Amino acid sequence: MACLAALGPGEALRAKDLAELTSIPLPYLSKVLRKLVLEGLLDSQNGHHGGFSLSRPAKKITYADILRATEFDVVADHRCAFGWERCNAERPCALHGTYGKLKDGFQEWARKTTLADADLRLLRRDIAGRPAPE
Repeated sequence: MACLAALGPGEALRAKDLAELTSIPLPYLSKVLRKLVLEGLLDSQNGHHGGFSLSRPAKKITYADILRATEFDVVADHRCAFGWERCNAERPCALHGTYGKLKDGFQEWARKTTLADADLRLLRRDIAGRPAPE
């Protein structure tokens, strides 16, 4: 998503190019991209000049939006650091208090931070240095 946020207006990246740029296996990336399109975070265009692009400005897409679209809801996640099913305030694990602080901080960051907060200049540099599509 950050790589797509770094693109210029009207630009798009093909899944294959995005996979190469990010070193994410194409079959896995394709599934994630599909979820992001279905959730309205990405637009997809077929054809020679097609590819994926953000469906709205980067400053309007939070990391919580992205995580929810990929089926990780930062607010609803109540998993235990140890993976216990019954870890809660009444029956806490050894890390319950400190892990709870970490999760709270992560949730706040994900809700408040947008794609526009990434250093898009660095991503633009990396994208500009990629080989031309075949």
